[in-house]
Amino acid sequence: MTGPACLPMYDWPEERGAVDAFWAAIRRRSGLELPENLTRPADEAALFALWRDPSLVFVQCCWGPISLGLVPGLRVLAQPDYSATPGGRGRFYRSALVAREGDAVPVPDGPGAVIPKAVTGVGMLAANARHSMSGWLALCEDADTLRERTPPTRRTGGEVAETDRIEIIETGGHRASIRAVAEGRADLAAIDCRTWALALRHEPCARDLVVVGWTAERPGLPYVSGAATDDKTAERLRETLIGMGCHPPQERD
Repeated sequence: MTGPACLPMYDWPEERGAVDAFWAAIRRRSGLELPENLTRPADEAALFALWRDPSLVFVQCCWGPISLGLVPGLRVLAQPDYSATPGGRGRFYRSALVAREGDAVPVPDGPGAVIPKAVTGVGMLAANARHSMSGWLALCEDADTLRERTPPTRRTGGEVAETDRIEIIETGGHRASIRAVAEGRADLAAIDCRTWALALRHEPCARDLVVVGWTAERPGLPYVSGAATDDKTAERLRETLIGMGCHPPQERD
């Protein structure tokens, strides 16, 4: 018996059929005995428990928790292709910086970030989580003034972390961050470009926002397996994903 499988990163209710179909294709093409149904964690605690489960056979994870050592032992299998998404290029993705007003900024031609000066003076920033690469860590790396002004603490449950010149509300999810900006509870949010594309399709309030900047390109959210997955299964999953258009694994620098 294999362990659980999960595809939580873009599993919006409106996209559930497509997510299930993608998993069915992986099962069919791999020829492996994999779980028929995906596990869908009820909250962040359950998701982290799943990421830390050695028997986990397949999941998508963010580089943030991996790089911070919050989910040790995961085996990177492959990375999805983001080319079909504005802001994506092959294995790379970036985050759109969204606000209620400002000058619209197109996707940069090069791999670097475009961080508007207004970001350094934002009053309230919505982040899905402090351990999220796309929602917080990438922005900190690209806008040094934010890193200097914001303590490296983490809070969950929508609490506000106060600093000397900026406040951060942790929303628990990119969709919630978009709503926080649209409703005036936050001034800015960094949203994974694929999630932003989903929002433009499925979240009406997203159409009232403007993209005022972009973080730099970074390797996208990898598909991974747990530490107990045997080499043969891991290699077959890797071959299947690459055959479906994914890229060989490439960790962040």
